[in-house]
Amino acid sequence: MDHREHIQSSHLLHIKWGPTKTGIYLMQEGNEEPFNIRLHLAKDILTIQEQDVICVSGEPFYSSERTVTIRRQTIGGFGLSIKGGAEHKIPVVISKISKEQKAELSGLLFIGDGILQVKCQNFHYCTVQVLRNAGEEVTLTVSFLKKTPAFLKLPLCEDCTCIPSDQSSGTSSPLCDSGLHLNYHPNNTDTLSCSSWPTSPGLRWEKRWVDLRLIPLLHSRLSQYMPGSDVCRKSAFQVIAVDGVCSGVIQFSTAEDCLDWLQAIVSNISSLTKHNVKKINRNFPVNQQIVYMGWADEKEQDSLHDQMYSPKFLALRGSSLFKFSAPPVTTWDWTRAEKSFTVYEIMCKILKDNDLLDKRKHCFSVQTETGEDMFFSVELECELLIWEKAFQMATFLEVERIQSKTYACIMDSHLMGLTIDFSMGFVCFDAASKAVLWRYKFSQLKGSSDDGKSKIKFLFQNQDSKSIEAKELEFSNLFAVLHCIHAFFAAKVACLDPMFVENQGSTANTGIPSLSSISCHSQTSKLKYTT
Repeated sequence: MDHREHIQSSHLLHIKWGPTKTGIYLMQEGNEEPFNIRLHLAKDILTIQEQDVICVSGEPFYSSERTVTIRRQTIGGFGLSIKGGAEHKIPVVISKISKEQKAELSGLLFIGDGILQVKCQNFHYCTVQVLRNAGEEVTLTVSFLKKTPAFLKLPLCEDCTCIPSDQSSGTSSPLCDSGLHLNYHPNNTDTLSCSSWPTSPGLRWEKRWVDLRLIPLLHSRLSQYMPGSDVCRKSAFQVIAVDGVCSGVIQFSTAEDCLDWLQAIVSNISSLTKHNVKKINRNFPVNQQIVYMGWADEKEQDSLHDQMYSPKFLALRGSSLFKFSAPPVTTWDWTRAEKSFTVYEIMCKILKDNDLLDKRKHCFSVQTETGEDMFFSVELECELLIWEKAFQMATFLEVERIQSKTYACIMDSHLMGLTIDFSMGFVCFDAASKAVLWRYKFSQLKGSSDDGKSKIKFLFQNQDSKSIEAKELEFSNLFAVLHCIHAFFAAKVACLDPMFVENQGSTANTGIPSLSSISCHSQTSKLKYTT
């Protein structure tokens, strides 16, 4: 079996382990070096693990707080080194204790002790500066940390009582490789004494993989891009939970491994979302069913904005496309969307390579009923296909439900009404008398043009004479009418697609729109009725 991973698949569920040696790293903030991690992907959670040395049995007598007073020696100082500090946002911990020096001779100070308080002269708190400038005597209040911080590395020696539980993980570097040395000679490199590490009968230490972060996957989002930009990280991404907990930047050694993990995580998120949608739909009427829920990054319209992209949660429910800043949880949340649009009065377009606005791939645009263009980006091509199919499904279902839509218009300075009917086609009537002036089938429309403001010129073919008859109408909501006509045409074409009709049959049986035919591990072609 490949040592890099172990995958079990059950439908869309992926259970996955990361490498046990090297290959996945967590990038640190600032200038700190990245460290090796291991990932575990379960059905509903992503676990990030780090390797650490922990006390696995027994309870040391020194686990409670202790107060120790030590005096500085002429040679060797206090005989201990520390790491951390508030300025690094990590606890101050004893990282080294020199042989035969005051700290070791006290018998009460150990590697891994967290320094809670320092009393020296007039100072009564713990900072690196206070310890550096301490006088001849210092009183430390310490408490041993059963789980050592990530920046402490325990050297594993053959004659040491600390035995690694995973021999394949290798050994780590000595504790004295960095940190503040509170000795008389700052370059002192005495070998670490194993006695400096706490030992007592029944106490056992092991190097193990321990949980660093747990990321719940439901409604979580992924990003391969630098925050708010179109700059894609190389073989790296981060996962952000719905509550804001972030995995940090997970770096892979190869692009293939990165893509493999991306697809597996996205697949599990998709599976959880579908299951959640089914539960929510039980509480909604047929005409208010959810067809799609998921994250996309929206391109900011203001070019002066610091962030080029911001995350948005999109949902297709009933007749509307909702845009949220966070996933809706309660019924009340659905009324608090940033914006909502009627699906048959907007138009979605998948952007091809030559239509892309920047370096972002897998993009689509949504033109609203006012003619405003919104641009969105998703992480993977499979997500783009799922969105495209969902939008087509939502539009078809709504057109099928309403059957017709009427818009007020003006023709030859008279107030008229234009009805777009799924069965009959185009029907124009006088607004006052309701008398029908003309009627054409969808198949008779041979062309159209508009001025981009209010007027549409239709070119219909007369069924008897085969001549072209032009009809010019003026609307107050031009783009809404154009998009509605497109939606009705797309729905008519969809009815002729056997694959779509078959899918609609299964939808009718379950009452819930199904998008399970596309996943991030399948090669599914686009629907034939895409225009």
